[in-house]
Amino acid sequence: MSMTSEQKEKIDGMTRFELARMWRFAKDPEPLLSGETGKYFVKVFKEKGWFSPEISKKLGWKKGMYI
Repeated sequence: MSMTSEQKEKIDGMTRFELARMWRFAKDPEPLLSGETGKYFVKVFKEKGWFSPEISKKLGWKKGMYI
């Protein structure tokens, strides 16, 4: 599936923390993490610095802490 302009805008507007939260806790299937859009998501997330120990600790592993 091709990425829509709305999906691109949403990804571009997300903070590093928001990208990390989605990556860790998204339910499958998550359209922003699938196909062409998912590749773009990873590219942007890497450009913004990917995970850091601080972000990972803040997010934790319990679903619902920040979602």
